[in-house]
Amino acid sequence: MTKFSDLDLNPKVLKAVEDAGYESPTPIQAGAIPPALEGKDVLGIAQTGTGKTASFTLPMISLLARGRARARMPRSLVLCPTRELAAQVAENFDAYSKNLKLTKALLIGGVSFKEQEAIIDKGVDVLIATPGRLLDHFERGKLILSDVKVMVVDEADRMLDMGFIPDIERIFGLTPFTRQTLFFSATMAPEIERITDTFLSAPARVEVARQATASENIEQGVVMFKASRRDREGSEKRKVLRELIKLEGETCTNAIIFCNRKTDVDICAKSMKKYGLNAAPIHGDLDQSQRMKTLDEFRNGDLQFLVASDVAARGLDIPDVTHVFNFDVPGHAEDYVHRIGRTGRAGRSGKAVMICSPRDEKQFAAVEALIQKEIPRIENPVKPAERKPRKAKTEEQTLEPSEARSDEVPVKETNGKSQNQSRSRGGRGGRGGRGRDDNVVGMGDHMPSFIALSFDERRAS
Repeated sequence: MTKFSDLDLNPKVLKAVEDAGYESPTPIQAGAIPPALEGKDVLGIAQTGTGKTASFTLPMISLLARGRARARMPRSLVLCPTRELAAQVAENFDAYSKNLKLTKALLIGGVSFKEQEAIIDKGVDVLIATPGRLLDHFERGKLILSDVKVMVVDEADRMLDMGFIPDIERIFGLTPFTRQTLFFSATMAPEIERITDTFLSAPARVEVARQATASENIEQGVVMFKASRRDREGSEKRKVLRELIKLEGETCTNAIIFCNRKTDVDICAKSMKKYGLNAAPIHGDLDQSQRMKTLDEFRNGDLQFLVASDVAARGLDIPDVTHVFNFDVPGHAEDYVHRIGRTGRAGRSGKAVMICSPRDEKQFAAVEALIQKEIPRIENPVKPAERKPRKAKTEEQTLEPSEARSDEVPVKETNGKSQNQSRSRGGRGGRGGRGRDDNVVGMGDHMPSFIALSFDERRAS
């Protein structure tokens, strides 16, 4: 078995790796580090959770051990699709470069431009950035990329999904043609292949797993869910989620719950807290400081459930996540692999459960086609409510409509004689005949005397 000591890393870098508790490299690390140390371009293809970050961080630090950065001219560049992934790469850099006097700058949104510019002005060895913020600094005239010797593109397929490819191509054009490029992706879409063919020079291709495959350490399952009514789908689906978590019991020490929409992330997190679950949301609309605080609480164990949009699906290294719940089937099949890759990391076992409603069946079929296996079905833990039998009609309900709606009400005596008048329930008397009894015949004893006269008698009078 290959060990890190066999990879010709800088001794100070190797000491930092040993201090972190690592002895043997993962397959992607063992395949990518040697050609990277030789100065070759590297094209790394591996599923998420296989240790890609160290695959470029370790050789990059070793290569930069000698030399010094100049103001506004970074010596290396790492591009990441999200703020969280960029911050994680920065943490890895700090851990592995602790025995070397190397400097770094982290350029991400949500942080003051002035603070970032002050660091760049001093000169940095490693610049870690999201594409948009990097170009913002460049257009302000605060950044010069002509001295970049090593350029890293991490999670390239996620860059494609987020629409960053034009920015990536522009940044490639701003760096020297002689740079070394380390390019990593979980999948190889045609657009990604076009970029690698254009900007990489005879790269060493390192592919350690079939494209878009899920780790064998992850137990997968799906609940085929159908709501009783369309307007109840959200609440009933959240109940299914809570029951699934309950079924896992103590084995579910922590979990990430993925939703497709940011609004659903907030609603789901609020609902879980209402039912006593320690949950918090994370998505792109939240303030950066809040997002980092939530992630730190989840890493430290202060937060048990992280409800997330796909902003947290790529590259986040939280090694001890025991479960992933897909509240929604992802819109892109590739995202399923990245989502469930948050569990079962570094050789650990994990479990991923998905809830699939009828409207998601097309996307679900695409997921199974991509991973080339059938996901086992799990019985819905929430039993459908039994319909109550209709009550038998009462005697009153079986009467004729006119009989069922009326009752006899005594009325005052008039001229010493009493009458019974039938009034409709809820009806009103008065003009227009409302509430009158249709069963009254003639005028009874109150008929005027002239009416009783015959026609001839009336003429005579």
